[in-house]
Amino acid sequence: MKNLWNEKDAAACGEDALSLRVYSSRLIGQASDLVLHGGGNTSVKAEFSDIFDDRHEVLYVKGSGWDLATIEAPGFAPVALDALLKLSRFDVLSDADMVRAQRAAMLDPGAPNPSVEAILHALIPFRYVDHTHADAVVTLTNTPGGEARVREIYGDRLLVVPYVMPGFVLAKKVAEMTEDIDWSTLEGMILMNHGIFSFADDARESYARMIDLVTEAEQALGEDPLVSNDTVEASALELAAIRYEVSQAANRPMLVAFDGGVQSCGFAKRSDVKSIATRGPLTPDHVIRTKR
Repeated sequence: MKNLWNEKDAAACGEDALSLRVYSSRLIGQASDLVLHGGGNTSVKAEFSDIFDDRHEVLYVKGSGWDLATIEAPGFAPVALDALLKLSRFDVLSDADMVRAQRAAMLDPGAPNPSVEAILHALIPFRYVDHTHADAVVTLTNTPGGEARVREIYGDRLLVVPYVMPGFVLAKKVAEMTEDIDWSTLEGMILMNHGIFSFADDARESYARMIDLVTEAEQALGEDPLVSNDTVEASALELAAIRYEVSQAANRPMLVAFDGGVQSCGFAKRSDVKSIATRGPLTPDHVIRTKR
């Protein structure tokens, strides 16, 4: 992964925490290896001044419907931090009740609905929190022996959380796992079959941690002897035949694009390619595009 942080651009944000949050969120959103359109979420804990000039501690968290690559300040929902922390103490909370409670705790009624991960962001005791569904990380977690591989790569630097449904259940699980943990010893969290979190009190540090942690995953995958280094070239006649068959099956004309690169060839040569190619998306980001 390439670290895109630019000191000059960051300096233009001044000391405003939300402006820096917007800036680093866009850097994350620009990297399709981290998130696709609509995926991932980020937050910052800061003060909010209401119409009476009263100040409140809030969590500015990415709102629904906003893309990290182009997000602006209005795309972050200001939610009362104490309310989110109180919600985390519930034993059970339905999705509908969580959404309603988070909406009620917003200090700007015109803001978008907060991310379903808002409670989890609130629980993490650092100012800046970044969450992505990085391809390299999900590639590691979504394979047999993935947890052992993750622990081998990151050691005790990351909290490894077993897969649970995103939202309140996930926040509750993390709260239980970190009850006796010193957060200062952690650089982030791996959510099995889901993604990765990084956090810090500084926007640049949280972003850099995300890039560095994902880079470690990429490097580990690059060392995997099962990755093919083969490439192939396409036959125009074979492509035409494939396009015809696909068009017949779809009952409409279709276009074909060929990718003979290393990753595509390695995938196509797997003995279990039929199974893994038809079982659904690898990451939640992809569901937004496939719609299933």
